[in-house]
Amino acid sequence: MATYTERKRWLFLGLPFTFTKYTVNEDRLIINKGLLRTTEDTCYLYKIIDIKLERSICERLFGMGTILCYTGDVTDKVIKLIHIKNSKKINDYLLDQSEEMRRKRRTLNTLSLTQGMTDIDDADLDS
Repeated sequence: MATYTERKRWLFLGLPFTFTKYTVNEDRLIINKGLLRTTEDTCYLYKIIDIKLERSICERLFGMGTILCYTGDVTDKVIKLIHIKNSKKINDYLLDQSEEMRRKRRTLNTLSLTQGMTDIDDADLDS
């Protein structure tokens, strides 16, 4: 059972002087933000639909990356893990573990066929 804990870092030299901490364990992704007023955002891994890893030239120089998690979560459609170390390793872990959690929960991931379509008139439905 792997657990990853990383801090959001400055792009300059990759220093971890922020108050955002990302934790990924076997079934959840947890984001803790703030110093005086803290918030904790949790997303179950089975809700993660797709993952994207972005690495700018500065991020590559300092061994960091940004992971975008596209979810079926109500509160956050896109979760960003910004400027983290070990981004490739965490990206691969999230991909594998989210698929495993969907399999364990027997969750079917479907696409919406109506996305991007214009509204259909009621008259069109009657005929």
